[in-house]
Amino acid sequence: MTDGRLRMPAVILLDHVRSMFNVGSFFRTADAAGLERLLLCGITAHPPQPGIAKTALGADQTVPWEYYVDSAVALRMFRARGYQLAAIETGERAVDLFDWTPRWPVCVVFGNEADGLDPDLVASCDAHVRLPMRGVKNSLNVATAGGIVAYELLRKWRQASS
Repeated sequence: MTDGRLRMPAVILLDHVRSMFNVGSFFRTADAAGLERLLLCGITAHPPQPGIAKTALGADQTVPWEYYVDSAVALRMFRARGYQLAAIETGERAVDLFDWTPRWPVCVVFGNEADGLDPDLVASCDAHVRLPMRGVKNSLNVATAGGIVAYELLRKWRQASS
């Protein structure tokens, strides 16, 4: 950011997220929660795109982002920079979001709306985190899940910083 605001040491990686509207929502959430940046990978759309701009409402101009053809390359780069890699997923190894203690800086990985995360990407992550589900369905819209995770990260970062 060039606006001088303190950014939380957290990035979100979107792996093959199909909907431009979901991507735009991630931009708005990243701006509102103070995330460091977004990593847009694979078929994930990236600015400038009208569908992103429609839901981002200008946040696509304020949130730093990078595009990678291959999510695995991005994850290797951020691991080398000292980031904890955390997959948001529903597998048995996943810990509850509210019980997870992130190691800062952190890169949180979200997958495709229909297929989730590639198993190889999940395996390459240091942490596996799930959102608690109390209903019949076991998933949320990816952008909705992103908002929940971003604000839980913000809460945890504020606690760790105080």
